[in-house]
Amino acid sequence: MSTAAEIIRAEIAKCGAISFARFMQLALYCPVCGFYEKENDTIGRRGDFYTSVSVGSLFGELLAFQFAAWLAEVGAPKIVEAGAHDGKLAKDILTWLQLRRPELAAQIEYWIIEPSSRRQQWQRETLKELGSQVRWFESIATLNTTRIVGIIFSNELLDAMPVHRYGWDAKRREWFEWGVVASGAQFVWTRLPHSNHTSRFTLLIPPELLDALPDGFTTEVRPAAEEWWLEAANLLERGKLLTFDYGLVDADVFAPHRANGTLRAYHRHRLSAEVLANPGEQDLTAHVNFTAIQKAGEAVGLRTETLITQAQFLTGIAGLAWREGSGFGPWTEARTRQFKTLTHPEHLAAPSASWCRFGELGAGHRVGA
Repeated sequence: MSTAAEIIRAEIAKCGAISFARFMQLALYCPVCGFYEKENDTIGRRGDFYTSVSVGSLFGELLAFQFAAWLAEVGAPKIVEAGAHDGKLAKDILTWLQLRRPELAAQIEYWIIEPSSRRQQWQRETLKELGSQVRWFESIATLNTTRIVGIIFSNELLDAMPVHRYGWDAKRREWFEWGVVASGAQFVWTRLPHSNHTSRFTLLIPPELLDALPDGFTTEVRPAAEEWWLEAANLLERGKLLTFDYGLVDADVFAPHRANGTLRAYHRHRLSAEVLANPGEQDLTAHVNFTAIQKAGEAVGLRTETLITQAQFLTGIAGLAWREGSGFGPWTEARTRQFKTLTHPEHLAAPSASWCRFGELGAGHRVGA
């Protein structure tokens, strides 16, 4: 039995059934044994899954090209990355800026929000040649007295935040939460006792849709992502708030083929539905509800500019980078190969990009881009 499994089992023995969100929190983020706290890298060919950064430096270079234009618009050289994993994306962005926009690069303040001291160590090692340009913060809350003018972004962060799983009881016409208990050597699902943990969908779903939902229809709710987006929106005074994640909008959450939700596990690049097996040894993820985070941001004045796929977003940037005089740099065969992987629907094109911007506070209303 893994260390993570032992810790989860001990908590269940002490407290009784736990929510899946707590199970996921321990399995992924436990400082002692969480999946994301492993010394060995979990990303790339030798790991369990790929991200856009695994493909090469092009993803970061295209972001740097776009970021430079956005920073010129807002007139401030500040970039905040949340969840920087091992720091490779930050290095790709800053390296391109130093090479292609040296005047801007000399002014750049690059802040990383990273709660894990171990991952901070990985990032510091990766970015050690970039000197004092990079600063670290444990959470957005530590920046609550600072208003950011610039860019706040994340790459596949929200879809790794813990989720609560809810099922629909058609007979009682109510949602219930799925929890986790130990049974012998395994972890199994159980209904949590009735509580105030009622899905936000209860009030938002039209009655006619509830009438059509089959008994046991399961979906995920991720309050942590909504809270994070809300905090980031409050932090941003002017500029862009951007995320790359796998996700859906409300209209797709309740599609017939989503009857079991989107929760899944990855181990050695293999997809698995056995999300309770081998905690700490496999990645756990579920789609982000973009409608939910959009509403969270807009509730505090953020205006959503667009919600598009990664392929659309990167193709738009590349179209500008290809222009003569853009200063992006030569479009090599290696960059072409990376671009195809980043934008191909069977590879990494699925993540959606969503960004928002505050206007000038004195303009009477907050204008989106």
